[in-house]
Amino acid sequence: MKLKDTNNVAKYEKAIGKKYGKEAIQNPNAGWNDEKEKEYLESTKKFQSKVSKYHEDNDLVETDGFLMPKRLLNSESNRTCPTCSTYSFNKADDFYMHKFECCEACYIRWVEGREERWHAGWRPPKEK
Repeated sequence: MKLKDTNNVAKYEKAIGKKYGKEAIQNPNAGWNDEKEKEYLESTKKFQSKVSKYHEDNDLVETDGFLMPKRLLNSESNRTCPTCSTYSFNKADDFYMHKFECCEACYIRWVEGREERWHAGWRPPKEK
């Protein structure tokens, strides 16, 4: 480095320090100690565990010929009717699936008016 360059650097540092304060021109390593290093390493481990959990949840899994993220697969949301084996996104089917374990069409065909028999365990014969 030439002498002119070092003078320019000092001049710029002085101007930056005057405008933004001494923290802007100090060495970032000046306030670093072993305790801060330990905190930094702990926070890095926490962040990495969150990132790995995120990637683990978003891993693609093949189900019924489709690739779906793992996080979307849970046993609570079954959208296939056990009676007629149809797959549905209808909101009314959610209600009937939860209460009667069948879709709306099966409810109308097999359950409506015969709820006691349905809750007792009767199911229609499997259709081919």
